[in-house]
Order: sequence, then structure tokens, then C-alpha cells
Amino acid sequence: MLLEKIFYSVGRYFLLLKSAVARPERFSMYYKETMRQMDAIGVGSVFIVILISVFIGMVTAVQFADQLGDSFVPSYYIGYIVRDITIIEMAPTITCLVLAGKVGSNLAAEIGGMRQKEHIDAMEIMGVNTAAYLIMPKIVAAVIVIPLLVAISAFISIIGGYIATVLPGTISHTEYVLGLRSFFVPRYVFMMFVKASVFAFLLTSVSCYLGYYVKGGSIELGQASTNAVVISNVLILLFDFIIALLLT
Repeated sequence: MLLEKIFYSVGRYFLLLKSAVARPERFSMYYKETMRQMDAIGVGSVFIVILISVFIGMVTAVQFADQLGDSFVPSYYIGYIVRDITIIEMAPTITCLVLAGKVGSNLAAEIGGMRQKEHIDAMEIMGVNTAAYLIMPKIVAAVIVIPLLVAISAFISIIGGYIATVLPGTISHTEYVLGLRSFFVPRYVFMMFVKASVFAFLLTSVSCYLGYYVKGGSIELGQASTNAVVISNVLILLFDFIIALLLT
């Protein structure tokens, strides 16, 4: 029974995506909606991304510095480790997990509220492809702005590591910068943006799907918002592992 429900949901999800990528009736409407979503998803999330990223970098640097202790590993490795672990894993994964909670729940509640108030039914009666109009601009906006947020997160995390180690005097400015410039692999940046784009698509499309097909009242809407966060987080972690296997 559970397996049947999963296959049904997956099939309906892909059918919804097929409807969502249809050719827009009026490009101007879709453009305005995409710009609005880019502002809501991107600009509206900058503060929380910066706040989280600073502490990610600080904690990573402090813990690695503690692990080094009196070992023979050069202290400039702190900057090297902070840079790589931030670019490869922390910035894309942690940022998107947080955005799944902030953006995903909001998208599910927004579309679910429209479904419950019969706004979607009214739009369909007028001949509007509601799946395309309500979902495609959100996905396009997320795939554009979330990788930018992840890039900001990586940069701020590296600054956080600097604040936590250089300012207290754990290592010098020269050593930290030397670590940042050592053993750099450009492919890791490519991997970061691949992860960010895939995660952005997943958290947006899954949240929109759950909101689009919500039924019942406020309790069901709350459950849809919660499920959007939980399922998005699980899929982000799953695809994080898959992308790591494919690209490393």
C-alpha cells in the first residue's frame, strides 16, 4: 500500500512537471512573476544565509584548529580545509537545507492557500495553464538565485573562518591566506554549483507539487508545508550523495 502510494505520487509529480514546462501564453506575465520570485527567494533569504554561513565557517575553523593541536600538520591547513569543506559540502548542502525550510514551506503554503480558496480553479476556468504559471517561474527563479546564494555562503564562510582563527591569534593572516591559495581544485567550484542547481530544483518543485495538490482545510495545509520541508531535505541529502559519487 505504501509502495503504491509512493509510485502514484512520483507519477503525478512528473506529470505536473510536464504541464509546468509548457510554453507560456504571455511571456510578460511570466517574466514579472519570475522577477517577483527571484526577489522573494533570493533577496529575502540573503540575511539568513549570511548569518548561518558566518557561523559555519567559524565552527569549522575552530574545530579543525583544535584537531590539529600540537600535530606536525602545518597550521595553514586550516584555511585549506575551511575552503574545501565549505565549497564542496557546507555551502550548497546546509544553505539549501535551510532554504528548504524557509522557501519550501512558504511556496507550499502559498500555492496550497490558492488551491483551498479556489483561485486555481478560477484560473483554470479562464483557460490559464495554472501549473505553468504558478510553478515554472518559481523553479526558474530558484535555479538562478539559489546558486548565487550558495556562492555568497561559501565566501562568507571563509570570512567566518578567518574571523575565528586569525583575529584571536590562533594563526596569522599570512598562514590563513596561504591555506586558501593552496591545492585549489577548480572542479570543486563546478561541483558546488551543480549541487546548488539540483537542490534548488528539488526543493522548489517538491514544495510546489505538495501545495498544488493539497486538500482539506488549514490542518492539511500545515501538513503539506511540513511535508514539503521534510521531503525536500531527504531528497537534498540523497542527491548530495549521488552527485558526490558521480563527480568525485
